Amino acid sequence: MLSRAADPNAAPPIRPPWHDSLMMRACRREPTSRTPIWLMRQAGRYLPEYRQVREKVGFMELCKNPRLSAEVMIATVDRLKVDAAIIFSDLLPILEPMGMDLEFAAGEGPVIHNPLREASDEKRLRELADIDRLAFVFDCVRTTRAGLDESLPVIGFAGAPFTLASYCIEGGTSRAWLHTKELMYGAEPAWHAIMGKLARAVSRYLVAQIDAGAQIVQLFDSWVGCLSPDDYRRYVLPHSRDAIADAAKRAPVIHFATGNPALLPLLAEAGGHVIGADWRIGLADAWRVIGDDRGIQGNLDPAVLLSEPATVRSRARRILAEAAGRPGHIFNLGHGVLPQTPVENVLELIAAVKGD
Repeated sequence: MLSRAADPNAAPPIRPPWHDSLMMRACRREPTSRTPIWLMRQAGRYLPEYRQVREKVGFMELCKNPRLSAEVMIATVDRLKVDAAIIFSDLLPILEPMGMDLEFAAGEGPVIHNPLREASDEKRLRELADIDRLAFVFDCVRTTRAGLDESLPVIGFAGAPFTLASYCIEGGTSRAWLHTKELMYGAEPAWHAIMGKLARAVSRYLVAQIDAGAQIVQLFDSWVGCLSPDDYRRYVLPHSRDAIADAAKRAPVIHFATGNPALLPLLAEAGGHVIGADWRIGLADAWRVIGDDRGIQGNLDPAVLLSEPATVRSRARRILAEAAGRPGHIFNLGHGVLPQTPVENVLELIAAVKGD
């Protein structure tokens, strides 16, 4: 007896509504009726509705409340009419079950009270043994998926090993990454041990988000632009590749970094179906160095959204012209929406990309 898969008369499998969405088609570099758009940090302080929620709950409390975090993102998608919903979470909660003492201090951003500064500190960073300690994230994925229009995909995400390692070592935000580079250059075995633990954790984390209902995942390497290409290849690339590999077998992966366009071909080498580019390089030039076999996401400077509506539309049209209708372009900013951004300008941008 023929199996259903081998039976030429069998009905084709039923695909979920999001399968042929603009975002999913762009991730597969298939033609789309228009360029899809979503925005990093699309639910954030620029929205009055978000500020109202934050007046009642702290940031980590919001991240760890799946119902409320899903409501925030679903309401944002409904208002903006973007083409995907990224879950409302943060890069750093994954570090708590790995032994890091994380706090989001008011007015200071994230603080890690037990940073890794010496080679011997590597032993204090634990393997992510219990993925269930991050169940609130997976519940957020499920709740967002359940409450969202079925034709729109949900994006899960994680911080990349380098960015997570830098937070662990610096103990918070940094402009020079001196502690990170000191350990990286001066204690290479400890550095690779830290990065290996983080890569394994990120891999499990991304796969678990896909299992919970995410259709796409994005790896954020927000700080890796501080490195040279040679240092990226030696100290980062193998670990980013390990972090991405398993998830890439299951769903489209967007690999995003900012700050150094010279790293773009190395990001593509590390992996990802779509490579994110920031505004420091033209879209056409970025695509040329990334390669025709990848999609590209980007790449409007977020500060453009602080200008006049006519400027927003003009800059959006310029990027669309650079993409020239090639399949695989996802419109986004080169980083997250700035808190000072007028909501009207975000709506203007989305209308411009949609051709409204």
